[in-house]
Amino acid sequence: MHLGLGLYRDSLTEENFRFARQAGATHLVVHLTSYFKGESPVVHSGDDADTGWGRTDGHGKLWAYEELCEIRDRMAAHGLTWAAIENFDPAHWHDVLLDGPLRDRQVEDVKTMIRNVGRAGIPVIGYNFSLAGVWGWTRGPFGRGGAVSVRYDEASIDKDRPMPAGMVWNMVYDASATSGVVGPVTDAQLWDRLERFLADVLPVAEQAGVRLALHPDDPPADTLRGTARLVNRSDRYQRVLDLVPSPSNALEFCLGSLQEMHAPPDGSTLYDAIRRYGGQDKIAYVHFRNVRGKVPFYQETFVDEGDIDMLEALRALKDAGFDGVLIPDHTPEMACAAPWHAGMAYALGYMKAAMQAVL
Repeated sequence: MHLGLGLYRDSLTEENFRFARQAGATHLVVHLTSYFKGESPVVHSGDDADTGWGRTDGHGKLWAYEELCEIRDRMAAHGLTWAAIENFDPAHWHDVLLDGPLRDRQVEDVKTMIRNVGRAGIPVIGYNFSLAGVWGWTRGPFGRGGAVSVRYDEASIDKDRPMPAGMVWNMVYDASATSGVVGPVTDAQLWDRLERFLADVLPVAEQAGVRLALHPDDPPADTLRGTARLVNRSDRYQRVLDLVPSPSNALEFCLGSLQEMHAPPDGSTLYDAIRRYGGQDKIAYVHFRNVRGKVPFYQETFVDEGDIDMLEALRALKDAGFDGVLIPDHTPEMACAAPWHAGMAYALGYMKAAMQAVL
């Protein structure tokens, strides 16, 4: 297995590349979406609930082969391998998610980007097929020692509050849409949209040598903002794999999100899920983070103190033959001049030691 770090486009700096190597990471997972709002992408449940993470500026800016190579080569100069891209920009595929009039054109755009990613030698694209996205979190001093972290408390939000028109995946893609809402979307409708999307793009992904890895729902509610959720129990991952069978149909395995879910009807555990999907060679990469509690109330913790036995999770990954990349995803921020870096350094140090102990 390989230790990795996740970075956003605006943090792809020489300093952060050095930080990643100094902390022991050898691989990077990169989120190429840009935002107009320059805040940390954490959603509050108060008056700004309809502004989400911010407004995308990705319209017409597909991932070009030359740009991908330039980023890849800058990483490589620091001894880092580009393991995956995490998430399409909502500007690239909002009508794929919403089944809107631009759907077919946007599917072709996604195919173009998949080909460019494969040509640049990047093996995985993670994606989150969700309308409401990550919505309903509250950010505050909830972690150990007052560390800034996030929690989800359904009692404190209106989880059925409709999503305004011009927004999807908790980002504004059309600021000119000043009225209307996204209508209710059923479970059957969302699964149909996913099936059509995968049927369209997986043959291209196979040809390009790219795996598309689906992130589970977070929060894993049954519905959110009047829209269905796809993978809010771990057994639903199997439905995704069976929907359009393909070697490029894979899973972005977020331990924290899976732990937040209620157990499937068969009572299987997170560790069972790791062995089940890892045994099928379907885990593309892992978000290695910890949480305490389950929906409708949970909060994120430091990696060493939540409900997941992280060493047991590593043992399960080893048993399943997983040999991919683990990243902290996100973690509580620590009280110092560089809170994000300190939190990530803590998580990476724990992960490196755990991997040495188990592997």
